[in-house]
Amino acid sequence: MSRRFDRFIDALSTTVVSERACNQYSRIEGDLRENAIRRRNLRLYLSDLDAIGPRMLLIGEAPSYRGGRLTGIPFVSETVMFNILGADRGYRKATSGPRLSTEASATMVWSTIREIEPLPILWNAFPFHPFHSGQPNSNRVPTSAELAIGAPFIEWMLRLFPIRLVVAIGNQASISLRRLGIEHDRVRHPSQGGKRMFVEGMMKSTKNAQLQQIKEGLAMRQKTYSGRLQPFGPKAPLPTKNAVNLSTVPSSANEKFNGGKDE
Repeated sequence: MSRRFDRFIDALSTTVVSERACNQYSRIEGDLRENAIRRRNLRLYLSDLDAIGPRMLLIGEAPSYRGGRLTGIPFVSETVMFNILGADRGYRKATSGPRLSTEASATMVWSTIREIEPLPILWNAFPFHPFHSGQPNSNRVPTSAELAIGAPFIEWMLRLFPIRLVVAIGNQASISLRRLGIEHDRVRHPSQGGKRMFVEGMMKSTKNAQLQQIKEGLAMRQKTYSGRLQPFGPKAPLPTKNAVNLSTVPSSANEKFNGGKDE
């Protein structure tokens, strides 16, 4: 497992959040054993995506209490973590009990991004779980101050991976990216009846990105060096043996959305 993400994860683990939010990676508060498992899950996810070489970064709003809050991975419920990312790759359940959490937005996002090569990487504008006061099993919209806390981590992600296209999933993510001056596409969040518009938006963004890569590749291949044509243009993805297993991704989401705005 790559260690080059250690500083990034250490910074997450020492970030202080308000009483209306949970730092699921914290080394300071909460269930430290569970948080350590979530940090390891995140490191493994980042390492897996690093091997794939993602070109697209999808930015959501914030982790939900049934998704990233439990697993430590954005847009990944316990069901997605074991059935798609793969228990055989070393991902572990941080919570007790045999039952696996499900999360509608996570299912819808993964059923869409499985068609994209190389696989996009997922992150959130506020990487910690915001909840309503006294209701830890709820989701709320992150505040402006919370988006400011998450902003440096977005910039960090862009330094860690060779991203060519950033896509905001929902308004809050788009607000964060605009404040940072990061050019991006915006798509509808899939929750609360937004799945069709989310899928259509992702198809449009993916098509535009592919057309741009083709144009750039054709233009750059006209350049020569020492009289020889150079193989410029986007790199090919790494062999799929390093990729996560997407064969078990469901084609549609059957879970019922249950309160708040997931992810």
